[in-house]
Amino acid sequence: MKTINKDTAIRIIDASIKKARELKLNPIMVTILDHRGSIKACLGEDGISPIRFKIAFGKANGAYKMGMGSRALFNRAEEQAYFINAVNNLENGNLVPVPGGVLIRDDEKNIIGSVGISGDSSDNDEIAAVSGIESEGFLADTG
Repeated sequence: MKTINKDTAIRIIDASIKKARELKLNPIMVTILDHRGSIKACLGEDGISPIRFKIAFGKANGAYKMGMGSRALFNRAEEQAYFINAVNNLENGNLVPVPGGVLIRDDEKNIIGSVGISGDSSDNDEIAAVSGIESEGFLADTG
């Protein structure tokens, strides 16, 4: 299984921010989790609010720990709010079930990490995350 190293994580962050600048999004915070679910790298642009790290981490963490993109978690929260709330409690509030948390999969579709972005609308955060992941040749899984 391929893994996310520091240099790869930084390139994903740079590509995500580049996409955000192309789209003229608000400043973003990008958090990358590796194959263990540990923070590999994170970076916030100038001008983000202080809570953006926690939101970006919550999106990446929820996607990684549940094995589905945070868009799918959002859909599940609409159908099973009590379940998602219970899981969020188990995670000490570190699960943010809105788009912007995207799984990183290798060519064999193994989960090798996740990206969480916060700063603009959830849909735009997800677009930037997908762009960063795909820039490194990985599969981006939003659902």
